[in-house]
Amino acid sequence: MNRIRKIAFEEHFMAPGFERYSPFLKFIAPSAAAELLARLSDIDAMRLAEMDAAGIAMTILSQTGLGIQGEPDTAAAIRAAAENNDYLATRIARHPGRFGGFACLAMQDPQAAADELERAVTQLGFKGALVNGHTLGRYYDDPAYDVVWERLQALDYPLYLHPIDFPQVPRTLEGFPVLHGATWGWGVETGSHALRLLFSGVFDRFPKLKIVLGHMGEGLPFQRWRYDSRFAAYPFGITLQRKPSEYIGSNIVITTSGVCSEAALKGAIAEMGAEAVMFSVDYPYEDTAIAADFIEQSDLDEATRALVCHGNAERLLKLDPQ
Repeated sequence: MNRIRKIAFEEHFMAPGFERYSPFLKFIAPSAAAELLARLSDIDAMRLAEMDAAGIAMTILSQTGLGIQGEPDTAAAIRAAAENNDYLATRIARHPGRFGGFACLAMQDPQAAADELERAVTQLGFKGALVNGHTLGRYYDDPAYDVVWERLQALDYPLYLHPIDFPQVPRTLEGFPVLHGATWGWGVETGSHALRLLFSGVFDRFPKLKIVLGHMGEGLPFQRWRYDSRFAAYPFGITLQRKPSEYIGSNIVITTSGVCSEAALKGAIAEMGAEAVMFSVDYPYEDTAIAADFIEQSDLDEATRALVCHGNAERLLKLDPQ
């Protein structure tokens, strides 16, 4: 079967010792936890076989959540970020044509995060960074993080804003743990975080900055019209250089990770444009074969399919087009 070339970049691994940052492992059956750990730890035969079967030419790897965003000791977080990035670089070097990396950043210290980002990009060859949401309840619209945004813009690589739990469970979700995580809460939390960046003016200060949201944009593409309408009516003293909708598709771009819905895909493309939507799987939490079949069988013209599958990622991540 001839498969279209694909690049995937919400794809996770776990560095040795990082199990301590994944408390969810103790809430699943031991056999399931062992299988998940095996898949997260493998950056060789098992993962490459799935990639080959699905037509995934390259995967950009990132540390799985919660990661160091939950580390209360800033010095320990800085050390762990560097250790993670060094380890990942050694593993990528075994298959340099198939894997790339997103840096792990200790956002507990914005200056240290910016410096580690630069090291990871300029010395290790990484393609940007992935951060697992807020850090101990601190959101990145805080002006202290401008040093990170400035560095990202200068390097011209994206930051992937990955979901995380709310710092505190909202009252409306209390008593319904099924709504706290991936089913609902993560998308609400991450989409809200991205909107905090937008409405705080981060993209006006750093107009070339790119933030990537997974899971078909955590719902943001489908509310663009309403953001413009309601912001015009109730701006609460905020001034932006553009309409809110205009940042979603330019500064905020998305992947399909974890949402294999043709209606959602076509709606996101209609809202944001074909150059703002990119394929991903969310390995190992979603099924690689299902994701690959979905994007290949969707009713898209071939030029659009090529952009979504690989062209947009090649441009965003500065990969050689093929």
